[in-house]
Amino acid sequence: MDKIKVFISSVQSEFSSERKALVAYLRSDVLLGKFFSPFIFEELPSMDSSAQQVFMKEVAHSTVYLGLIGSKYGFKDSEGVSPTEREFDEALRLNKTKFIFLTSHQISEREVDTNRFIGKIETSLIRSKFSDISGLLQAVYQSLVRYLEEKQYIQHGPFDTRLCTQATLDDIDAKKVSGFIRLAQNRRGFPLPDHTPMTDVLHHLHLTSFGKLTNAALLLFGHEPQRFFPSAVVKCAVFHGETKTKPIPAYKIVTGDIFAMVDESIEFVLSRLNYSVGTRKETTAVSGQYELPREVVAEAIINALAHRDYTSHAGVEVILYQNRLEISNPGSLPMGWTTEHLRQLHNSVPHNPLLAHPLYLAGYIEQLGTGTEDMIKKLKENGLPDPLFIQDIGFRVELFRSVAHDTPQDTPQVTPQVTPQVELLIKVIKGDESREELQEKVNIKDREYFRKSFINEALNQGFIELTIPDKPTSKNQKYRLSQKGRTLKKKLK
Repeated sequence: MDKIKVFISSVQSEFSSERKALVAYLRSDVLLGKFFSPFIFEELPSMDSSAQQVFMKEVAHSTVYLGLIGSKYGFKDSEGVSPTEREFDEALRLNKTKFIFLTSHQISEREVDTNRFIGKIETSLIRSKFSDISGLLQAVYQSLVRYLEEKQYIQHGPFDTRLCTQATLDDIDAKKVSGFIRLAQNRRGFPLPDHTPMTDVLHHLHLTSFGKLTNAALLLFGHEPQRFFPSAVVKCAVFHGETKTKPIPAYKIVTGDIFAMVDESIEFVLSRLNYSVGTRKETTAVSGQYELPREVVAEAIINALAHRDYTSHAGVEVILYQNRLEISNPGSLPMGWTTEHLRQLHNSVPHNPLLAHPLYLAGYIEQLGTGTEDMIKKLKENGLPDPLFIQDIGFRVELFRSVAHDTPQDTPQVTPQVTPQVELLIKVIKGDESREELQEKVNIKDREYFRKSFINEALNQGFIELTIPDKPTSKNQKYRLSQKGRTLKKKLK
């Protein structure tokens, strides 16, 4: 098999030692060395052709583009564009697999054109950060191994499909399997009858192989799944304020099979949300609703358990703050996806396919990729802000509550017209700051979402103003609080 060519791009004067160390690492690693052949410009022989023309050809001949970006932008051609950005543009045009690794410099430490280049990158893919050569090598290793798994060069398989050699059929609860059959028959027309033997049901769901149970079988129907997977838990908590600050009025570690964890976690949240009761004006039944729609809360919790990385020692967290519900899990979006994919109709790409299918049969999820889009629609119908989808070390969803609560540590919402996004922006802005600086402060990677929901919303309401009002699209444009914004900030404090 021909090796997969990796084109390593960076400002030549900034990463000399890192490029050489990376090449040596890729060639010497037992696994990566079998599959990848790295290219760096230092190894080019002398030639008559223009160096940039050669690099562009190398990008075209490569399968993977790996970019290192630090503080410097580098040499600019006659059009003011650096070779590094030209190479990225070519990889983008040719639809190459791209991995970008950024140093841990602050925005203020980077050159203006470097920040612009990073902003451009963020619209099309997710990037990772590193602080030293060891962190870079680790980040590259994880990215390339994941590439090999998704391209099926290595047959490691998802966690839920692996066999649990220590488990036996005695670890499966037959009552749970019977209950699942009845539920799946009712919700999705499951074809197996009630009296089907447990082993046949597990085989039908592909939860056994060669007489052994898969990890998914234990997570779905096990007596005690945590005996095999201690981190397969949900940590639920309530905090009075907007941060993890004691006291903790409610805390619970939810265990059991995946269905039980979903149900108990949803109940934990709903029992602590405000509930408004309607009247019998139009019907004899008394209607009511939670301040956050139940369907939205359920979708976020189910997604966290269905798509999490079960090899991680971290668990799922469901945290209810004064102003928001935050649900996080040790997982990641499919390769090449950004959070913007979740805001539109997309294919369903389950991280744990053997878990996802029974959840679908039991009516807990759909398998059409409509879940997050439905969340956004339902929140809008209830007059609530869009959710935040954040991909960082793990994956996090933030759902903003409709009301403040009368507790000693609460800060009341100033006005119902001010969205949580605008409040957050007003709290962090200090002096004159660029869009990039503010976006990094609030930890939002989706540039277009930040521009619409934070910057434009605050501008439209008059809480912030432009430092160069006569040139709104200037590259030197910054934002500052208006008098109205400063007044609101004092009230928020």
